[in-house]
Parts: sequence; C-alpha cells; structure tokens
Amino acid sequence: MKVSARNIFKGPITALQSGAVNAEVSVAIGGGDTLVAIVTMESIRTLELAVGKEVIALVKAPWVMLMSDGGDIRLSARNSLTGTVKSVEVGTVNAEVSIALPGGSEIASVITREAAAELGLKPGATVTAVIKASNVILGVPA
Repeated sequence: MKVSARNIFKGPITALQSGAVNAEVSVAIGGGDTLVAIVTMESIRTLELAVGKEVIALVKAPWVMLMSDGGDIRLSARNSLTGTVKSVEVGTVNAEVSIALPGGSEIASVITREAAAELGLKPGATVTAVIKASNVILGVPA
C-alpha cells in the first residue's frame, strides 16, 4: 500500500466504543502510545473491526497540530502525544517537524514556519502532537 499520508501506524485495536452513528476506536501504536479514531458504524461493519484486530492508522502531517507548553491546557482533541523534536526542516512557507515518541514511533507535522519559530522548535525540544480523532483514518490489510 502506498499512500500520501506521512504518518502510518500499525497496531491492534485495544478498545472499541460503539454509538448510534459513530464508534471510537483505540489503536496501540507501540511503546504505550495509543491513537483514538472516530469512524462510522458502517466502517466498523465493512472493515470488520473488533478488539484485537490489526489495523493501519493514517494521519496526514498537516492534520497534526503542535504545542510546546500545554501542561495546563485542556483540549477537546482525543490524541495528545508528547515527544522530542527529532528534526525541523524549514521551507519558504511551512516547516516539517519530525517528533520521536517515547515508545519508538515517529510522527510528522507540517506547520507554518512562523509557528515553528514561535514554539521554539529545534532538535531535542519537548513538543506535544495534537490530533483530532476524526482525522485518524483506519484501514485493514486486503
């Protein structure tokens, strides 16, 4: 499978909470890190999702927001993954930030170069990647 999403995680479903229209699906992405996705009940049926099933979670880099000091901030986004900046590649308009998570996974974010400068992002800095659960796409091997 080739996709344009920079962030591709594989792991088992650890929890599935069904609702009338949508379901909340938790996926273990390694090292104790978890991604939560919101998918339709139709997707649950079509993909035959269940606890223990291996899935692929995709997140496009522009959907990953970053914050450098959010210890006292409460967010509605379900996914907050804190790690260490591995690299920052600054372009004319945007910057691509690679973050190493404690569990060994990496996540990429594309933000404006001004935001990268304001957050003081540089290798070794602590940063939190924030991802809305509705921006996590789940797939299963064919």
